[in-house]
Amino acid sequence: LVSWYDNEWGYSNRLIDLVCHMAVVDGTVPAPSKIVSIKAREIFDSRGNPTVEVDLLTDVHLFRAAVPSGASTGIYEALELRDGDKKRLLGKGVLKAVSNVNDILAPKLVGLDVTKQSEIDTLMVETIDGTQNDWGWSKSSLGANAILAVSMAVCRAGAASMQMPLYEYIANIAGRPTDKYMMPVPSFNVINGGSHAGNRLACQEFMILPVGASTFKEALIMGCEVY
Repeated sequence: LVSWYDNEWGYSNRLIDLVCHMAVVDGTVPAPSKIVSIKAREIFDSRGNPTVEVDLLTDVHLFRAAVPSGASTGIYEALELRDGDKKRLLGKGVLKAVSNVNDILAPKLVGLDVTKQSEIDTLMVETIDGTQNDWGWSKSSLGANAILAVSMAVCRAGAASMQMPLYEYIANIAGRPTDKYMMPVPSFNVINGGSHAGNRLACQEFMILPVGASTFKEALIMGCEVY
């Protein structure tokens, strides 16, 4: 009913925009934070491999995110940008991705509303990077590790700006119900195979799942005891 306002071009959402604005003015909804600065650096992950970490500063706080780096990559995955300099870190350095964050992404994102997750992601992937392959947006110009590090930091900042736990914020922007949550069932990798193991097992991971547990704590105990 609030959005049902007709103008000469069709239905308008200006009344909805007004209600949202007044909610911020009245303090019902916190005013969104703006990006003040973004700074990337090269760090090492749990395997000792270089990866990208980003510090995102808003007018309220500092938010940090580091990109996970998997050992297995497939042909459909977005490009993880590595330096390729064999004289440094076996060619696995990420100084190019770090530079792409600091010199290309950061100047274009400063001043944006951190709660505009979808808009910021689209801007980085489709406009600033803009590279595609047969399977979609490949992120091969800036590197998926550069883009993802910034995206994760923006998400943390957006959650804090909306005064929500991160899991609730992600559910909210994904359009999922936020009135009831369920903890995931932990999965335990007990036997390894595939290309990373020193055996001839075809399956890469054999996992057990404690599906009958009544709580996450009980599930974790069951998995540890079996292992």
